Amino acid sequence: MKKILCTSLIIVMMLTGCSLKQDADSLYNTETPLDADIMIPESIKINEKEEIKVILTQGGHRVKDADFVHVEIWKQDGSVSYRMEEAMNNGDGVYILRKELDSEGLYYAKLHAGNDGSVIVPQKQFIVGELSSSEIDALKEDLPKQNANQEPHH
Repeated sequence: MKKILCTSLIIVMMLTGCSLKQDADSLYNTETPLDADIMIPESIKINEKEEIKVILTQGGHRVKDADFVHVEIWKQDGSVSYRMEEAMNNGDGVYILRKELDSEGLYYAKLHAGNDGSVIVPQKQFIVGELSSSEIDALKEDLPKQNANQEPHH
């Protein structure tokens, strides 16, 4: 009987030592996520300087002086790729990159932004001029496909 009582007491003490502190979450640093709204003109013509605008927010407030904001642009077919460039801080959390694109087609702009320990890399697709038939096909392939196997979840 003493052996069972002693063993039970040891188990209870071990389990008590493993319990979580009530304020355990306050011991860890919490990151406030960075968010970006990438704005690209609807109609972009070749050989004309266009403005890509990025509005950065963090914790519901605009980020007026981000650690870094860079934009990378490339054409979908891989024929054109522009080096990553720093976006200009236009004030009040607005960052701008002015770019002249010299060929029509389907493009992507990827934002690389960071502030206060949070880093994001969103990407946005856009069109310059007219699309070729292969670019139209690529757009169709990028559409979300409906899952044929749609069994109910349990």
